[in-house]
Amino acid sequence: MALVQALPRYRGDSSLRTYVCRIAHNCGIRRIARRRAAGAPLDEAEMAAPAPGPEREAAARRDVERLASAVRSLPLGARQVIVLALEGLTHAEIGEVLGLTENVVSVRLHRARSTLRALLGEEVNEARGSHG
Repeated sequence: MALVQALPRYRGDSSLRTYVCRIAHNCGIRRIARRRAAGAPLDEAEMAAPAPGPEREAAARRDVERLASAVRSLPLGARQVIVLALEGLTHAEIGEVLGLTENVVSVRLHRARSTLRALLGEEVNEARGSHG
């Protein structure tokens, strides 16, 4: 609905894809803010596509929740660029959506990925340590 309402304001300053992503991004930010204000938990695992078989589905759900938890722990700027990159946007498109230069996007993305690797690596090492 937000897209239909916003299309008349499209001026062609950016690509239509970037404009649509910006609208979707803003809707997502508003939704998260409303859910947090209402005290509702954020459950990204419900968005995951089910894998065949209960064991694979459970493993996929755990992986999605681990990643979502790690992404939620990132600062807002890093979280924004990593989510848009996961959606397949280029650095230039992410810059257009967030109003940043490509260089800033590149730096934030690099730092976000490094932080995620460290967070997810620590979780894997902790899990291995508790079983051994």
